[in-house]
Amino acid sequence: MPTDPIRPPSEGRSAQQVLAELRTLREADAPTRGGRTFAYVYDAGRAEVDGLAAAAYTEFATVNGLDPTVFPSVARLENDVVRAATALLGAPGTQGTFTSGGTESILLAVKAARDQARAVRGITAPQLVLPATAHAAFHKAAHYLGLEAVTVPVDPATFRADAGAMAAALTDRTALVVASAPSYAHGVLDPVAEIAASAAARGVLCHVDACLGGWLLPWLRGTGHQVPAFDLTVPGVTSLSVDLHKYAYTDKGASVVLYADAELRRHQYFAHASWPGYPVVNPTAQGTKSAGLLAQAWAVLQHVGETGYTALAARVAEASERLLAGLRGIDGVRVLGEPVAGVVAFTVLGGAGGAEPDPGLVLHTADEMRAAGWYLQPQLSYAGMPPNLHLTLTPATVDRVEGLLGDLAAALRTARRLPRAAVDPGLAELAAGLDPDLLGPQEVEAVLAHAGLDGEGGLPARTAPVLMLLDALPGPLKERLLKEFLGTVFRV
Repeated sequence: MPTDPIRPPSEGRSAQQVLAELRTLREADAPTRGGRTFAYVYDAGRAEVDGLAAAAYTEFATVNGLDPTVFPSVARLENDVVRAATALLGAPGTQGTFTSGGTESILLAVKAARDQARAVRGITAPQLVLPATAHAAFHKAAHYLGLEAVTVPVDPATFRADAGAMAAALTDRTALVVASAPSYAHGVLDPVAEIAASAAARGVLCHVDACLGGWLLPWLRGTGHQVPAFDLTVPGVTSLSVDLHKYAYTDKGASVVLYADAELRRHQYFAHASWPGYPVVNPTAQGTKSAGLLAQAWAVLQHVGETGYTALAARVAEASERLLAGLRGIDGVRVLGEPVAGVVAFTVLGGAGGAEPDPGLVLHTADEMRAAGWYLQPQLSYAGMPPNLHLTLTPATVDRVEGLLGDLAAALRTARRLPRAAVDPGLAELAAGLDPDLLGPQEVEAVLAHAGLDGEGGLPARTAPVLMLLDALPGPLKERLLKEFLGTVFRV
């Protein structure tokens, strides 16, 4: 719904007033520190890291990362950060780039693969082969860059990519194949070596999405954990993405994309000299950008160091073991797959002795946990994979695991006593026959209003009924409604 424009105040407000209002706005947000938000937040549990990152950002906030010849400090900082990632995850010849986050790293890796496939193999209608559990950012990249996304089912028991099925999906048009280390949805490690080998045999590039685990799994080896090889030392792996704003505990957004060699990285770059302005050459999707995020990432890596990251990884692993044991001890809870560390997903089985996941119970439990002050991320069903709750573990959660488990058991008991969450069969049948591309504004508005997603008051206090409806809708209609809902949140 349109709103009246709000102009800047005719008279400027004091710094104290402005900061006070910002602090007030933050009070409605989920907490980013304290260990009770189990998604979106990566907390080292070390207060001085936050202070250091903020101070380093301030030092470089006004430095423009667009041109390292004018600001040579940018090149020095980026080279240091990329060298650190290469030392951990690279091989001889590895080259890389600092980016704004995992989505940009993935976008650039897909662009490099598309352009390499066109230049080297003459592919004009490229395909991107993905396991069904690959991050949505790959589908965004395919959409933006004009590749056909080919989705391959994963093993229904382990949720890992099926290496044989991935190999069978490769064609003469495949520009890039993807594996996850680990997958975001379930925290399980794909068979990287097998997928990369089959790609190499066909002359296809292979990207490892290690945005989530790339700065955690290598340090776990130093604590005695067995972690299969997944990085650029694996034959056939040609690029890799790793987010520093996850388990390197830098501020968002900070990520690195690595390539097996400089020639492949060159396909990531954009250059344009056919205009009357300055010659443009950009390594990333962004042009002008503050060097503040690069500086804070550099500062945090320098401060924490190898010993610090090994210790922090050990704390995550210890918390993960206790959490998994506790979840498996709660009646009706099923952990999905074998999480390698850091991320856990579990579903809830219906009824006493029930054997099948109950979407309503999963989502009611999420609401009850949120009422108790915890945020667990609900994930909907897809391609035979059940709806579940997703937890991200960090060092800040070490002392919270038992409290979480106790409240989870209580939340599940309460959820079982609530009226069963269900979707009106008539509405589900009607929705199944709708063409999302033909829906008019009034029809979309009516569906959103029925779901309680009109945007006027934000999300309903209880999201289970809304998410149950979304879970029952066909994918294209679900996506159309999500876009329309976002438009009601950002109303101007």
